[in-house]
Amino acid sequence: MANRRFSHAIAEGDGISVIAAVEDADSARDAEGQRAEALVVRGNPASVREGTSLPILWRAAVAPEDAAEVADAILLPFDSLDEALHEAALELGLDCAVEVRDEDEIEQALERVDPEIFLLSPAETPSGMSPLEHVLDLLAAVPAGKLVIADHLDVDEDEVELLERAGVDGVIVHSHDVASLAGEPPPQV
Repeated sequence: MANRRFSHAIAEGDGISVIAAVEDADSARDAEGQRAEALVVRGNPASVREGTSLPILWRAAVAPEDAAEVADAILLPFDSLDEALHEAALELGLDCAVEVRDEDEIEQALERVDPEIFLLSPAETPSGMSPLEHVLDLLAAVPAGKLVIADHLDVDEDEVELLERAGVDGVIVHSHDVASLAGEPPPQV
C-alpha cells in the first residue's frame, strides 16, 4: 500500500512543485538530487521505486490494486474516468489525478468523481493559443481548493513562475530539466 502522499508532496512548501518524468531508478535518483518533489512514470515503477523515496504518479492504464504495490498515485484520463475505479484507488490509499483537456471535461469530472487533483493537458490546444496559454485558460475552470498539475510543458524559469503565480501546484517536466526549474536549494541550517 502507498505510504507516500503524492498530494502532500505537491501541496506542501512554498512555490510550485517540479514533478520529473522518469523511466528508471538512475533518472529517479538524479531527479531527486536536483530537487524534484515527485515523479511520474509511464512504465512499471517497480524499479524506479528502488531508486527514490519521492512519491510516484503512475501514468498508465493499471488496476488500483497493482498500482498500490509500487506507486503512490495513479493518473485517470478523462476518457476512461470510472467512478468505481476512482473509488477503489482512494480506498487503497492512492491519490488520483484526473487528466483533462478542456473545460467540459473539468466540469464532467467534478460531477462524476469530484477529484482532488487535476492534471491539465495541453494536448488539445486550440489554434492560435500556446500550450501554456491553454493550461492557464483551463486553470480558471478548476474550483479553488483543488490541486492542479500542468502537464509536460516545454517551459523555462519565467514560465514556471507564471504558472506558480496563477495558482498551479505542480508542473511535469523532463528529468533533465529539473535542476534549472526547481529553484534554489533551501539554506543550510
